[in-house]
Amino acid sequence: MKNLLEEVKQPALYQVRELALKVWPQTFKPILSDDQIDYMMEMMYSTKSLQKQYENGCIFYILKSNTDPAGFMSIEHNYKQNPYKTKLHKLYLLTEFQGTGLGKYLIEQAAEIAKTRGSKILELNVNRYNTSAIEFYKKKNFEITETEDIAIGNDFLMEDYIMQKPL
Repeated sequence: MKNLLEEVKQPALYQVRELALKVWPQTFKPILSDDQIDYMMEMMYSTKSLQKQYENGCIFYILKSNTDPAGFMSIEHNYKQNPYKTKLHKLYLLTEFQGTGLGKYLIEQAAEIAKTRGSKILELNVNRYNTSAIEFYKKKNFEITETEDIAIGNDFLMEDYIMQKPL
């Protein structure tokens, strides 16, 4: 199987949205209400939102397995003006590609890309109730460093752990 990580340029952000529409609701259905999923999909994955994230320095990548889109990730270097920190904002795989080693591959790629930019820390947020993701990240040497509650509007709250991995 040939894996290919492609950086997404601004005109192709719709590809990220298409993947998110398939994977994101399915991932969070056991954790969040349908109303919150709909709200967050619009907040984070609308064309306008993706464009703004791109303009603010997020770099999007689509992972292809052979020629099929398998998932995506986004990273931001110099997170919060810290030249030694890269934020892994998004990492999602389509269901049929989960458990195949592609998540590990994305983490490794994010770490390598971050290191080439001088980062010493790879950081991410994960929903506190997404136990499978938390265990996955722990196996990849991430540690929980903080608990964070983020009010996102419409009376919804993101209840996250911040996890970090030294590079």
